[in-house]
Amino acid sequence: MTERPYDAVLCDIDGVIRHWPAADALERANGLHPGALAAAAFAPGRLRPAVTGRITDEQWRDAVAADLADTCGSRERALAAVRDWSELVPAVDQEVVTLLRDVREVASVALVSNATTRLEQDLERQGLAGLADCVVNTARIGVAKPDPQVYRIAAERLGVAVGRCLFVDDTAVNVVAAREGGMSALHYRRIGDLRRALSPLLGHEAPREPREPRAPRSRMP
Repeated sequence: MTERPYDAVLCDIDGVIRHWPAADALERANGLHPGALAAAAFAPGRLRPAVTGRITDEQWRDAVAADLADTCGSRERALAAVRDWSELVPAVDQEVVTLLRDVREVASVALVSNATTRLEQDLERQGLAGLADCVVNTARIGVAKPDPQVYRIAAERLGVAVGRCLFVDDTAVNVVAAREGGMSALHYRRIGDLRRALSPLLGHEAPREPREPRAPRSRMP
């Protein structure tokens, strides 16, 4: 019997399992140009405190509204824009979910996400809370990918050696960091990538398939 290639799969959430819808319509309705919410919310200086737990999700969103108040014309209108943005619901890629559930029959699975304190609530709401053996939310551990500690913490929580983990992420710098830390890693761009990477673990050959379009980059609102 061939030894399985990994004892654990560590998988990013947004951009792999979940994909957020565009906010263009609600931005226009609130006096913002398309992309303004993401530009404000994901500016490194604004996002990093939220994904390392130095501020709560609510504090982060309030700060984003404050940043957009002048552009929107008033703080009230900016708060309305952020509220509408916060109510967007991401699409779940059920093919990825099925693959991870299959993996969990033979190996451990962790979800590893640069996220805010709202992540656990969102996963519960979308029926994803039980998908993995553990969830490593960077807002709960004080460091974010690509910090090497994130990968070590995830492996430790699963009780698996770093070298026996496959890390999956749609952000290249996070994938590079995982490899530098001793993990196997997949830069996720389409579902076929994941099927092929997991096929030796699942004990079947990945079918050949036509080239698929890259999965859209998406991040939490």
